[in-house]
Amino acid sequence: MSKFALLFLAIFFGGITAAFFYSATGAFVLYELVYFFNPDNRWWSASIPGLRYSLISVMVMMMALAINYRRLGSKSPWLDQPVFKWMVAILCMYYVMYIHALDIQSHDRFTFEFTKLVIIMLIAYKLIHSERALDAVLWGYLIGATYLGYLTTVTGRNSGNRVEGIGLVDAPDSNGAAATLVPAATLLMYYFWKGNKKVKLLCCISGAFIANGLVLINSRGSFLGAVVGVVFYLCYMLFSRYQKEGQRATAIMTLVLGLAGGLYVTDDTFWDRMDTLRSVENKEQSGASRMDFWLVTFDVMKDYPMGVGIAGYQRVSANYLEESQLAKNAGVRAVHSSWFQGLAELGWPGPILFFGMMVSLYRLSSRTKNYLLQHDRTDEYFKVLAIEGALLAFMVSATFIDRFRAEILYWMILFLAAASNVYYLQHVNQRQGQTNGLIRRRTLTRESRLT
Repeated sequence: MSKFALLFLAIFFGGITAAFFYSATGAFVLYELVYFFNPDNRWWSASIPGLRYSLISVMVMMMALAINYRRLGSKSPWLDQPVFKWMVAILCMYYVMYIHALDIQSHDRFTFEFTKLVIIMLIAYKLIHSERALDAVLWGYLIGATYLGYLTTVTGRNSGNRVEGIGLVDAPDSNGAAATLVPAATLLMYYFWKGNKKVKLLCCISGAFIANGLVLINSRGSFLGAVVGVVFYLCYMLFSRYQKEGQRATAIMTLVLGLAGGLYVTDDTFWDRMDTLRSVENKEQSGASRMDFWLVTFDVMKDYPMGVGIAGYQRVSANYLEESQLAKNAGVRAVHSSWFQGLAELGWPGPILFFGMMVSLYRLSSRTKNYLLQHDRTDEYFKVLAIEGALLAFMVSATFIDRFRAEILYWMILFLAAASNVYYLQHVNQRQGQTNGLIRRRTLTRESRLT
């Protein structure tokens, strides 16, 4: 049995034990790690029992929540989070789209997968009930991303100037795999800043593998997403009026280390591909041809105003694009943008519902940050900003690939919703409960005096 097979089995059964005997949050951390290890599609999978590891991890989540529901249920009420109402509405739209879907088989398969994802997010929200639980799931994602970066590093470029065969269940291609790594950059910046020496060292090792993975995969969209996320967070660290001693110096040191590390791991192949972003006159070389695929979505909507369902755009793409624009082998073309993907799959309600979900999430996150600043909790304020930056970075990357129903997208939404609950909603609800209790006691006292 290989060392990786033994490591995975140790993590898997250790995670189950931790979920039942230490913390229910361990069940979702186990789910995160199984997602990244993706045991069914790794070279060491022949050395482990042929179990449905992802399904088992979800069942462990359900059982852990059921066992601890009396303790955890009141800490994370679903109805307090508007984002879940929008999320369920998007899911319902996929079921409505059965009426108009052009590729029923694909629509049925991926609607079922998205249903499972929404259920998992609802369960996970209950399990992320404290600040320690939030840190645990964030590190679960970072450790998983580090493994994927390591796997990319040891695999090397095996398909021209890119890396193939290291994808995940819902992101089998290289662009999708690269996008899952992008949010890690912003989160690692926060933990490098606030962590002790051991944590800083871990962040450096993790960052090195993740950065090298992004370089080897050579995804231009993921490169842009990582840059946007890092710049977003650095600007807050450098120019925010809520400063702590040494904050700007740490930001500058992080920037210098990041640039030095980035220059070290990048090569001419990477920069040659990134340089094509400037070749506006050559659409195919720069990737600007994707805008033609995006604009065609509006033509599709004229003929199919209610949308075409999952994979429907691919089915009709040959009717709207020139033959030279279609994939050589398949003779079809994907829309290559998550936001136009949502428009094609769900019609106009798709982007509207998604926009509503993001607005509700941003509003609650803004109230959370204001609350933290009012109580002089700047460390937690910058953690929420890091999660916002991670979500923003992924959304930039997702602009250039079809990831409207991506696991990592909804993980980042979950993490931000959980942070708002831990740092804001729980305290507000506790204060309201105390106020209501005081009012009831005064009312009972007044009534007893009258009698």
